[in-house]
Amino acid sequence: MLLVEDNDDLAETIIDRLRAEGHSVDREHDGNEANDLLRHFEFDIVLLDVNLPGRSGYDVLRSLRARADDTPVIILTARSQIDDRVIGLDAGADDYMIKPVDFRELSARCRVLARRRAGRASNIFSAGPLTFDRAAKRAMIHGQDTQLRAREIQLLEILIDNMGRMLTKEDVADRLYTFDEAPSMNAIEQLVARLRRKLDGTPMVIKTARGLGYMAYLADDD
Repeated sequence: MLLVEDNDDLAETIIDRLRAEGHSVDREHDGNEANDLLRHFEFDIVLLDVNLPGRSGYDVLRSLRARADDTPVIILTARSQIDDRVIGLDAGADDYMIKPVDFRELSARCRVLARRRAGRASNIFSAGPLTFDRAAKRAMIHGQDTQLRAREIQLLEILIDNMGRMLTKEDVADRLYTFDEAPSMNAIEQLVARLRRKLDGTPMVIKTARGLGYMAYLADDD
């Protein structure tokens, strides 16, 4: 996720909450810098303040949509007037939340947008004995908790959301880690290998294409 928020205290609170739930979150405080970042990097969700230094959140959003970028955007603002909501939604926002936000609701709305983008109507993904609960961040096989680590849960969610699509190691790293982290490609390989072992006996297959990356699919689709 990308959080664009110029209030340091609020930004730290939101980031701490979302990271505790297993999300990777980067942050920008300036509208111009956020706009430049969004031109060159892909995010799953953008949490966007309106009153920003440089340029407003509305301008950042309009620029994003003008490039035909459909990244889900939630406006976070203290502006509570109906006219402000209309402006934000018409500019291309997927959702609009008034500060102070309830963090449980923010997390739930992020899950809704993630499900919508992945074409799923439910937080629950099931494939044979495998069940993954997006809200609880929990994977079970034959009703037993798989005891996945936080990064493994993140990776599983990424693969489920991109089922049948080839992801490069760089794609995986971008979604798993923030700009402040510097994972090696070997670390990505080891993470994929651990998750693959833990999913053994389920229909979910993680295929490695040498020189290309990884693709998840269900064995019945092979």
